[in-house]
Amino acid sequence: MAPKFKIKTDGSTEEKIKDAARKLFTKKGFAATKTRDIAAEAGINLALLNYYFRSKEKLFEIIMLENLGKFFQGVLSIVNDEKTTFFNKTELLVDFYISRLLDNPDVPLFVLNEARDNPENLPMQFNLMNSYFMKQFMEEGKKGRVKKLDPSHLMMNILGLSIFPFVARPMVQRIRNINDKEYEGLMLERKKLIPEWIKAMLEIKK
Repeated sequence: MAPKFKIKTDGSTEEKIKDAARKLFTKKGFAATKTRDIAAEAGINLALLNYYFRSKEKLFEIIMLENLGKFFQGVLSIVNDEKTTFFNKTELLVDFYISRLLDNPDVPLFVLNEARDNPENLPMQFNLMNSYFMKQFMEEGKKGRVKKLDPSHLMMNILGLSIFPFVARPMVQRIRNINDKEYEGLMLERKKLIPEWIKAMLEIKK
């Protein structure tokens, strides 16, 4: 039997739901956010939210993939800028990573889960190894300004130092017995410290 009525899809309603979910996921995290909270924030009923997105998990996946695309585009604009120096880029990258992850704390775990379970969902155009940044690194090594290393080490050091603390955030806060504000203060300190550590690791002592 055909349904007695049909809900008319509305792009503005869909965006309103995503905006509300993005706000709550960022503020409360995935686990603490309920679908009824998202519906209330968007000013709609729960049935309409379920009609558009079926589940909280599906809505979260859509939002995180959109955030991830914007995140990768931001990184690419930094690493392929031919006007900035190699060490300028390390500072800009670290600042970008930490600033964005403070605003989107669920992104690291989402990326790890997607990389394991659905690697095809990750943007293929993002390849730090083929960037102008890595070209500069290799040139600096040839000129004897930095140690010659497999660039994979540089990439893993920048990503690990910047992103791992967000993956380990619950453990860090528990071990150090610090609140959210104190944790965020530590991350802001790392914006300055990580580029210094990277430079110290790479510079050739004369």
